[in-house]
Amino acid sequence: MKTFLFALALIFLPPPQLVLVAFADGPVILRDTVRVEGSVVTLGDLFEIDGEAASAVIVRAPQPGRRTSIDPSYVIQQARQNGLTWSNPNRLRRITVERASRMIDTDLIEEIISAELFSRDGNEYEIQLASGENIHAPLDSSGLPQLAAFDFNANAGVFQGELIAYDGAAPVRLNGRAYATLDVPVLARAIPAGHVIEHADIDWQPVRADRLRADAVMHIDEMIGREARRALRPGEALRAYDLQTPVVVERGEIVSLVFSVPGLSLTARARALEDAGADEIARFVNLQSNRTVDAMVEGPGRARVVSAGPS
Repeated sequence: MKTFLFALALIFLPPPQLVLVAFADGPVILRDTVRVEGSVVTLGDLFEIDGEAASAVIVRAPQPGRRTSIDPSYVIQQARQNGLTWSNPNRLRRITVERASRMIDTDLIEEIISAELFSRDGNEYEIQLASGENIHAPLDSSGLPQLAAFDFNANAGVFQGELIAYDGAAPVRLNGRAYATLDVPVLARAIPAGHVIEHADIDWQPVRADRLRADAVMHIDEMIGREARRALRPGEALRAYDLQTPVVVERGEIVSLVFSVPGLSLTARARALEDAGADEIARFVNLQSNRTVDAMVEGPGRARVVSAGPS
């Protein structure tokens, strides 16, 4: 009878070594980096394992782009309940878990706010969020960010609102400032002193209205054909002082000085006391009388007296 039972055992029971594997805890190794994509953390996220135990959920995952930590003692307990053995050989105090995400950066959010303001008053704005922190969305999320609420105080230039970062997301509160901008002509490249501005030298760029000086050059016609008074940098709004009419008569140059009255016209030699462009009035000294006069430059080497006085 005993022999018969022993034979049945050999037929229906697995080999002894298989019985040990089936019921004994299996030692596991913690991953070097724990990074999850979903909303929960499983044993498979923590340990290099496969099978049913890998899908066992132990805690909720942090918010997208955030980190959380887990007590190693709790992990040891959860591993044991799922037939695994982890002894925390490195004596970790906390296990850090990071949740993967796709990032919605501040540039996109500022563009959305700027578009909202443009739709209201037709003006362009430079947006400055009070917080420059990026917003993170789950990797499996869908939908584009959109404003759920928005309020703008035009007098103070401040706004506040709520943003839905993705479909199903909780609203994120936003606040900051909006500065009206104007498109102004600027130099497309560095210009040396004495260079005459041409169309190819000019570009357009939005500039905050509150940063424009009262004498800022706002029209392209005020630049074309004008000469750089000094070396000028690209991408900056120019002031009227930065440009001048191209010099036709240079300081120290000898010119023909014409003095006209009805029925009489006299010509004398004179020396220019300052640079001057065409149709500009400059001071000249008459070389014959040694008197200083104001004359309008008519062209290279020629000026016409508009007033005269003692030196």
